[in-house]
Amino acid sequence: MNNIETTLRRAAERLPSTAPELSGRAEAEGLVDVAYTSVDSPLGPLLVAASPRGLVRVSYPDPRGPDPVIEELAERISPRVLEAPARLDPVRRELDEYFAGRRTEFETPIDWSHLGGFTRKVLRATSRIGFGETSTYAGVASRAGSPRAMRAAGNALGANPMPVIVPCHRVLRTGGALGGYTGGIERKQYLLRLEGVLGP
Repeated sequence: MNNIETTLRRAAERLPSTAPELSGRAEAEGLVDVAYTSVDSPLGPLLVAASPRGLVRVSYPDPRGPDPVIEELAERISPRVLEAPARLDPVRRELDEYFAGRRTEFETPIDWSHLGGFTRKVLRATSRIGFGETSTYAGVASRAGSPRAMRAAGNALGANPMPVIVPCHRVLRTGGALGGYTGGIERKQYLLRLEGVLGP
């Protein structure tokens, strides 16, 4: 065995041998900008992701798998994305409690820094709509500072990167019609039933 092979073998022996060990070491060395994991829910597995500042993504199941969401996080936030379930234990616990009917408010910090201008204002306004309450697209637009920008508010809500926790399901059309929803109308109905807004 030559010197290069010996050096490589010794270096390999110091590498973490399991994925949790690898993610733990990467986090300890400050090499993870976005941590993600999967959380089981009645709406299917949710991919959740957070930066050190807070939550950046909640994604419904994608028929193509998690890769498109992970690629989007790498492009939009940082290429240093790693599966690190331990970092997301608090949000996982809160989601479990919410779906079990034991939580009405999320305490998970949100990293708003990756959202721009009016979208950020709309989603911040939406995050203040309480459990079991609803608003309208016009109401959210008004709270975001642009009462006539209902269509733009609808577009911002349709692109909400953190459904459930930023509760865009609580925004209805004027007159009470459900309107659209990123995860499909059945999921919106489920969430509104869970919160007592719709009957069984």
